[in-house]
Amino acid sequence: MQQGRSARRGHGTGPSQRQLRVGEMLRHALAEILQRGDVADPMLEAVAVTVPEVRVSPDLKHATVYVMPLGGRHVGEVVAALDRHARYLRGQLARKVTLKFMPDLRFEIDRTFDAADHVDRLLRTPEVVRDLRPQENGD
Repeated sequence: MQQGRSARRGHGTGPSQRQLRVGEMLRHALAEILQRGDVADPMLEAVAVTVPEVRVSPDLKHATVYVMPLGGRHVGEVVAALDRHARYLRGQLARKVTLKFMPDLRFEIDRTFDAADHVDRLLRTPEVVRDLRPQENGD
């Protein structure tokens, strides 16, 4: 009983160690599968795809795979191709990663680089640059 209460208390504080571990295992395996070119799809054969992160649901039944094609081109087409081959990729993962249940895969574009670029551009605006300059003591 005590164990159940402590598990509930941690709910909402971020992913558990188990979720993080499973996500990393899936990320490494997927990156290897995509790098080897195991998926027979012209779009995926034409472009190198990076897998920066895999987020797994608390029940480990669903995994969101964040992807980005090298160069950032054909993003929509790459995600569509990965979605078309999600069942195949899930089967390949089941051969590489030992889990009781292999999660369903959902592919999304990785937007972290866009967010970092946006923050960088904000920090370079004249207003922010002015506010970051050292203040003169000549009041």
